Amino acid sequence: MGFSLLSLTRNLGGVSGFFQVVFVVCLFLVLFKAVQFYLRRQWLLKTLQTFPSTPSHWLWGHQLKDLEQILTWVEKFPSACLQWLSGSNVRVLLYDPDYVKLILGRSDPKASSIYQLVAPWIGYGLLLLNGKKWFQHRRMLTPAFHYDILKPYVRIMADSVNTMLNRWEKLDGQKCSLEIFHHISSMTLDTVMKCAFSHQGNAQLDENSRSYTKAVEDLNSLVFFRMRSVFYANNTVYKMSSDGRLFHRACQLAHEHTDGVIKMRKAQLQNEGELEKVRKKRRLDFLDILLFAKMEDGNSLSDEDLRAEVDTFMFEGHDTTASGISWIFYALATHPEHQQRCREEVQSILGDGTSITWDHLDQMPYTTMCIKEALRLYPPVPSVSRELNTPVTFPDGRSLPKGIIVAISIYGLHHNPSLWPNPKVFDPSRFAPDSSRHSHAFLPFSGGARNCIGKQFAMNELKVAVALTLLRFELLPDPTRVPVPIQRLVLKSKNGIYLRLKKLR
Repeated sequence: MGFSLLSLTRNLGGVSGFFQVVFVVCLFLVLFKAVQFYLRRQWLLKTLQTFPSTPSHWLWGHQLKDLEQILTWVEKFPSACLQWLSGSNVRVLLYDPDYVKLILGRSDPKASSIYQLVAPWIGYGLLLLNGKKWFQHRRMLTPAFHYDILKPYVRIMADSVNTMLNRWEKLDGQKCSLEIFHHISSMTLDTVMKCAFSHQGNAQLDENSRSYTKAVEDLNSLVFFRMRSVFYANNTVYKMSSDGRLFHRACQLAHEHTDGVIKMRKAQLQNEGELEKVRKKRRLDFLDILLFAKMEDGNSLSDEDLRAEVDTFMFEGHDTTASGISWIFYALATHPEHQQRCREEVQSILGDGTSITWDHLDQMPYTTMCIKEALRLYPPVPSVSRELNTPVTFPDGRSLPKGIIVAISIYGLHHNPSLWPNPKVFDPSRFAPDSSRHSHAFLPFSGGARNCIGKQFAMNELKVAVALTLLRFELLPDPTRVPVPIQRLVLKSKNGIYLRLKKLR
C-alpha cells in the first residue's frame, strides 16, 4: 500500500497526530492478538479432537457453576474430557484411575499458568516447586513427619479439639444450628501452629489468628476466580482491579501471621535452655528443621525459601484438614446409624473419658471406614494439575502433546460410577478391610512422588477430632441449610456447613 508508520508520523503534527499513531499501534496489537488467539484455538481444537466436551462459549469457555456439572461429564464421557476455562485456555480433565496413575507416575511439573497465581501468597515451597529444588526440600522435610515426631502430636491435637468442644458446650447448639467450619478452622490452625511451629499460645482465642483464617478464606476464592477470568490473566490489570487489591491485602495479612510465627520461634531459640533442648532432640519439628537446615552448598535456607515453606504448610496444614473434618461431621450427621456405630466403637476404646493416645488410632476400624468414605464423597482438594513436559499416550491409545495442562479431578474420580457403584451414597463398607479397589481410585491426599507430605498427620487429626467429638456430642443436620459443595483450592460449601449439636450426658 505504500503506507508506513514512519510516513504517517512525518505528515501528522501536534497532539491529534500523536493519538492517531497510538490508535494505529493499538489496532495493530489487537489484530495481532486476535490472530494469535485464533491460531492457538484452532491448534487446540485439532490436537484435542479425540477428547470430547460439551459445547462451550468461544471466549468464556465452560461456565462451571457447580461440581454437579463435573459429575455429569464423568457419567457422559469415559475416562477424560475437555474443560475450556476461556477461549484458548483449556485443560484435559482426568477421572479414570489408569489415566491418573500414568500422570502421577511421571515427573511433569505443576501447571505454572495455574499455580503461579498462588505464588504471591504461599511462595515457592513444596506445593509449587519443581525439579531438583523440590526434591531437596521434600527430602529435608520428610523427617518432620516421622512417627516418632507424630506420636506426641496426638495429645496436642486432643487439647485443641477439647478447647473447641468446650466452647461448643457453652453454645445452645441444639436449638439453633452452628456454622462449624470457622470453629474447626481455628482449631486446626491452633493444632498445626503448636505441632509444627512450636507455638505456645492459643490460636482459637487469638484475634490475629482469626484474621489469618479470614484472609485464607478470601485468598481461596480470589485465586479460584482469577483462574477462570479471561480479563485477570494480565498481572497489571489484575493489580488495578478491586479483586487484585483485596488479594494484595489478604496476602499481607497472611504474611504478617507467618512472619510473626517465624520471628517468635527465632526469639525462643535465643534462649540457651530452649536451644539445648532442641539440640538433644533425635528428630526436629517442621519449623526447627527449616531454621537449622543446611543446603547442599552448605548455606542455610534463604529467608524467602523459609517463609515459602511456612506459608505453604500453614495453609495446607490447617485449611485442608478443616475442610475434611467439617465434611466428615456433616456426613455423620446425615447418617445417624453410622454415627452411633462410630460412637460405640470409640466408647469401647476410650470409655467416657477424653484421653486419646497414638495407640488408640489404629483401634477404630469402623470410624476409619466412615472417615475414608466421607473423604471419598468430599475430597478436601478437588483437583490437582500438571503441565506435560513430554508427550503422553494413555492406555486406550489417545495421546497428548507436550505443553498441555491435565487436571486430575479427584472429585470426579471419587464419584466415578464405574469405580464406585451408587457414588453419591454414603457407604463405609466400601473401605472394609477385605474390600479391593484400583490403587488410584481413592486419592484424598493425591498420589505418586508428590503426594501430600503431611497425610499421616492429617489422618491422625481427623481421627482425634471425630473420636473426641462423638464422645461429647450428637451431630444433627439442619434440613433448612443443606451445604452445597463448591470447588475452590480447597473444597468448601457455598452456604456454610451448619449442624445442630446435642450435648450427650
